[in-house]
Amino acid sequence: MTAGAYLTSEIKTSFKGYYLAPSNREAVLTRSFVQFDGIGDTANARQRAIGGHAAALVSGICMQKKPESPYADRKGYVPVEKLVTYAGGRSDGCTSWSPEETPEVLSMVKDNPTTLYIYPEARDIAAVGRATTSGKSPVSAGSYWNATCLGEIGSPQFWPKERLEPIIARYKQDHPAPPPRPIPLCQASN
Repeated sequence: MTAGAYLTSEIKTSFKGYYLAPSNREAVLTRSFVQFDGIGDTANARQRAIGGHAAALVSGICMQKKPESPYADRKGYVPVEKLVTYAGGRSDGCTSWSPEETPEVLSMVKDNPTTLYIYPEARDIAAVGRATTSGKSPVSAGSYWNATCLGEIGSPQFWPKERLEPIIARYKQDHPAPPPRPIPLCQASN
C-alpha cells in the first residue's frame, strides 16, 4: 500500500449549528463525515479524526437558549451563527468538497469501502524532484505535479516521519494549545 492510502469507513452525520438561510429562515447544518482508516504510514487516521466532509461550517458561534431543539445540550442551548462554505480553502487535514458535490461523494462511498490515494509516496516525490532538478518536465518523466505548486516550491522533497515527527513534537511543545474558551451566549436582537 502507498504511504498516503486511506480506506473509507463509516459515515457519521452530526449537527453543527443553526444559521440564517437566504430565505431569512433559520436552518440546520448537519454535516456528514467520512471516517478514513489509514493504511501503513497513515494508520493513525482514525485517532487523528482524518476523513472527508463538505466544506461548510457554522462560524462565529454563540449559544442560544432553545430547549425545544432536538440538538440542544443538557442546559437547552444550541450553537447559532452564519453559514460559511470554503470549498476553495483548507480543512485542518481533512479532505473536503463543495456542499454541492457532497451527495455524489457520499453515495459513492456509502456501503462501498474505497481506497483513496491522497498524498504522493516518497518515490513519487523523489521522481518529481529529480526531473525538476535536471530541467525536465515531471510529466515527461512519468510523474505529475501541479505546475503552480512547482513554481512556488521549486523541487519537492519528501520528509520521512523519522525526520518530521521530532520537528512536530518540538513545535507542539513550544506552542501549547491555549485553554478552551467558553462559547458566548447570543445577544438578543430587537
